[in-house]
Amino acid sequence: MGGPLADLVFQSYGRCCKDEQFFVDFYTHFMGSSPAIKERFANTDMPAQRHLLRNGIMQLVLFARGMSDRKLRALGESHNRHGYNIPAEWYVLWLDSLMKTVAKHDPEYDRSLEKAWRDVLQPGIDMISDAY
Repeated sequence: MGGPLADLVFQSYGRCCKDEQFFVDFYTHFMGSSPAIKERFANTDMPAQRHLLRNGIMQLVLFARGMSDRKLRALGESHNRHGYNIPAEWYVLWLDSLMKTVAKHDPEYDRSLEKAWRDVLQPGIDMISDAY
């Protein structure tokens, strides 16, 4: 992939990362999307989890920009049925929650930027969820 769409998403993510509240808001949306997801995070160290999220999104963007898939494959292994046991349908909720959060935090957000985010992240998300 790479190219101008990945660059747009990289820049958008940079704008979102300026405020730590972005990551707090993401988990509010994500945990609100399913009681099972909320339950999964009940005993989680959320500041540490937000740090992992920050890095995970960056890995998805960097993969789209041509970086190695090694870290995404490792995420797939850790999130598969033998690890965190994250079912495929949760990735849809994850991406929808991310888009709600980007819409709130990126002043340049519009429908075309949302489509760019979805198009850029989906191949990496598929790689992670396919490891299930």
